[in-house]
Amino acid sequence: MRRALGLLLLVGACSGEEPAAPAAADPYSGGAATVFDDGPDAYSRNAPGLERDAERTFFKGRALFRDPWVTAPASTETRDGLGPLFNARSCEQCHVRDGRGQPPALGEPMETMLLRLSVSSGEPEPTYGGQLQPYAVLGVPAEGTPVVAYETTDGTYGDGTAYTLQKPTFTIDALGYGPLADDVLVSPRVAPVVYGLGLLEAVPAEDIYALEDPDDADGDGISGRANVAYDRERDTMALGRFGWKGGQPTIRQQSAAAFLGDIGITSSLFADGECTAAQAPCSDAISGGDPELLDVILDNVTDYGRLLAVPARRDVDDPQVLRGEALFTEAGCAACHVATLTTHEDADFAVLAGQTIHPYSDLLLHDMGPGLADDRPEAMASGTEWRTPPLWGIGLLETVNRHTKLLHDGRAATFEEAILWHGGEAETSKEVFRNLGVDDRAAIVSFLGSL
Repeated sequence: MRRALGLLLLVGACSGEEPAAPAAADPYSGGAATVFDDGPDAYSRNAPGLERDAERTFFKGRALFRDPWVTAPASTETRDGLGPLFNARSCEQCHVRDGRGQPPALGEPMETMLLRLSVSSGEPEPTYGGQLQPYAVLGVPAEGTPVVAYETTDGTYGDGTAYTLQKPTFTIDALGYGPLADDVLVSPRVAPVVYGLGLLEAVPAEDIYALEDPDDADGDGISGRANVAYDRERDTMALGRFGWKGGQPTIRQQSAAAFLGDIGITSSLFADGECTAAQAPCSDAISGGDPELLDVILDNVTDYGRLLAVPARRDVDDPQVLRGEALFTEAGCAACHVATLTTHEDADFAVLAGQTIHPYSDLLLHDMGPGLADDRPEAMASGTEWRTPPLWGIGLLETVNRHTKLLHDGRAATFEEAILWHGGEAETSKEVFRNLGVDDRAAIVSFLGSL
């Protein structure tokens, strides 16, 4: 099936006509779950108008999201069990102010991103598992120390303006348990934003499947397809919505997987720890319980993610912004970054139900070409496919997180760089952008900055 909305958005591009700027944009990116805050807390606000019980749940979840876990045994019995191997002591440590992580500078430790590991078959690396954990509790060797370097690539816009792109590359020093497998695959991932997740979960699966065109039946070069992942709670395969490759079907499972992989905390969904057979000191460490994460804590953290509001759009009637959105659409970017979706009427919270939202994503996988490939499969996603990341709120990244690093590994320092890294299905759109004049490129950047 082909995305009808995407076809409508591309009419201008196909006809060759000058794009007509819309009269005004809708500032309510998250429908009723939109918050008008453009300050440093813009990603951390609860959806407006919550009922009392939902508001209590939100603030309980926020405290649990921010509070650090400690080594077992401890007097804080519901918050012990850190590790034995871990990346962070709390959710907030990676998702700073509920926003986006970034790669480390040269010589600095990795704090808000991680390295996924697997072998060529897609299975976890046999000695180190599915994720490198550079920290450990006392008495347990850490897995290793990621070390970053940067590669640069030079290019030229159609008007002759030069640009330079860079990407981080990682090696791992001080391996604590012996060598990695010869066919190890390493995929760097910055921590993604966590606001607006409840709205994305509330979009009917059939609406997302309706946007698929896996065989490019209409010949437009876009062949998005859904990832399908195992839903542990329901013991079935389900639409993958969350994560850089759409490898998790629900916010609850995504949260439980992060508790295990990032903090080393077991749960009812992931009852087995992260220690592999080669990591005896890890296996022998004291546990914080069986499981370590109470379901009520997992539920509160899950609902916190569901109820985080989306920042409102700004400058919605600015001619430069509107011009930029028209050019964004004409270039074909809106075929994947779909502007408008609708949530179903029976969402768990009233503020999420029946909302017209503007995430600028189809939540589908797209082949982004060799430049962005990590060569590592995840669920049904190939090594060149990535889920279209929502763009809502992206214009406030520098205000909230004090950096502008974009894409899955933070390689792009500007909107322009992020666009120029696009390939595969997005190659044509990238080339349209690259060949625009400086004023038109600036207009697209202004549009993205308004989101």
